[in-house]
Amino acid sequence: MSLVAMLAVTIAVLQVSVFITTIYLHRCLTHGGLQLHAGVRLLFHLHLALFTGIKPREWVAVHRKHHHFSDEEGDPHSPLMRGLWTVFLGNAILYRREAKNPATVVKYTPDYEEDLIDRFRIGGPLIFAGLALFMSLFGWLAGGLLFLVQAVAYILLNSSINSFCHVTGYRNYDNQATNVQTLALFTGGEALHNNHHEYPSSALFALRKGEFDPGWLVIRALEMAGLAKVNRLPIVKTA
Repeated sequence: MSLVAMLAVTIAVLQVSVFITTIYLHRCLTHGGLQLHAGVRLLFHLHLALFTGIKPREWVAVHRKHHHFSDEEGDPHSPLMRGLWTVFLGNAILYRREAKNPATVVKYTPDYEEDLIDRFRIGGPLIFAGLALFMSLFGWLAGGLLFLVQAVAYILLNSSINSFCHVTGYRNYDNQATNVQTLALFTGGEALHNNHHEYPSSALFALRKGEFDPGWLVIRALEMAGLAKVNRLPIVKTA
């Protein structure tokens, strides 16, 4: 396989992870902005387990705590409390520290329903299957390196939301989060973060003229296929 083809596959896997994070973990599980078909949820969980190692219940718990204490003492990853570069470069460490706190998980996810991956406790080991898949496709050296590249890129895209999107950008609403439209193009719409903090349960993040939420296009496609149902939209006009 050519280098261009290998990079294309790696970027595709990364972008699928990004869309699953915003649609499944964030808008569906965390805030209930939409419902997803059980089969779609399981496939999305499987992808995250293979290529990111994320455990949905932990992700939901950490993000709900972030909203509870947004940019105040108790926020797991506030750049205003900890510093921009500390959060951008150390977000994975801050996330893991909070995700491994049983009290946080229990308090913030009493409604979480386990799927087959959760019940059989196979989420953690599946990341080695993802690594093996990359190595089988690209060879052990290139596969290992490209798996690491997509993993690091995924971490940095997530950390950019938790850091830059609370410090730089523009605000439509009076909260500390910011919108960065360029970054939103690469994060499935996540960088429309000021809008999200104003209407956290909305399945749509683009609220003003000129804003574009790529994740919303995927949600609409899933909805038209009968695989998703939007529960909530913002009460403002999206003109």
